[in-house]
Amino acid sequence: MRLLRSILPSLVVAGSIVVEAASSWSFDDATVSVSGKGAAGSGFKEKLNAKASLSGPVSLDPSSTLKIILTTTEDRKPKRPHQAFLLIQETESGLETAYPFSVKESGKGKVELSQKELPQQLLTAPSPLAATIVIGSFGTAVGHSSKVFDLELTHDPSTPLKPVDKPLRYGKLPEIHHIFRADPKSPPKIISLFFTLAVLASVPLLLGVWLVLSANISALPTALSSAPVAHILFLGSLLSLEGIFFLYYTSWNLFQTLPAAAVAGSIAFVSGSRALSEVQARRLKGEW
Repeated sequence: MRLLRSILPSLVVAGSIVVEAASSWSFDDATVSVSGKGAAGSGFKEKLNAKASLSGPVSLDPSSTLKIILTTTEDRKPKRPHQAFLLIQETESGLETAYPFSVKESGKGKVELSQKELPQQLLTAPSPLAATIVIGSFGTAVGHSSKVFDLELTHDPSTPLKPVDKPLRYGKLPEIHHIFRADPKSPPKIISLFFTLAVLASVPLLLGVWLVLSANISALPTALSSAPVAHILFLGSLLSLEGIFFLYYTSWNLFQTLPAAAVAGSIAFVSGSRALSEVQARRLKGEW
């Protein structure tokens, strides 16, 4: 009795291990067929075995379509897994690509494949490709992976295959030497001096035109006495803007010019509106 009690836990553990190991995914009622216009694959159909591969390769020409139909099972019961796909692999290089099965709740699945869906690297493989069915899901059930046949690709001799582009390899590249554009140069000093004198010469001409047109210079003291701050700030901001533009032309850059111009322009806007309001008030009184 004591012996039975001592070995009973071991038997239970061993039994659970056997049950867990026996729970696995597989497939049943599987067939592979090739249909199309090509004579090589016309009417080909074979049953697939989850434990053994086909003895001969399955040929697929450019105009044919390979189709696999199966029923996925867990513990020999039809069931839909989390994932099931057909793995096509080139054994020499290890390159592979996967095509998922379309599986229903009943476990019935199907996948179709043609040469147009294969990558160029596999199309130019020198040896037959290995076709493997892989099934897996969540839980403790062991997944399934077994080679079912060799896929032999036949090509049309009149249509040459495109060469395979070399894969992009990341590594050290040659140093890049940037050639920056030269800084803009100011115009010749002679031209700058000429236009500067032309602008300065226009000032006496402007004053002469004001005198000819009877500009009322005598109203300046009245304006300064009525709104001295507005007129002084307005005239000063205008002169400041001219000085800012001169500095931008000679030495300043754009980032130095814009803040200063914004400040002077704001002062000119506010003070100018006050100064013009004062001038309008005098005109309404007839003092202009």
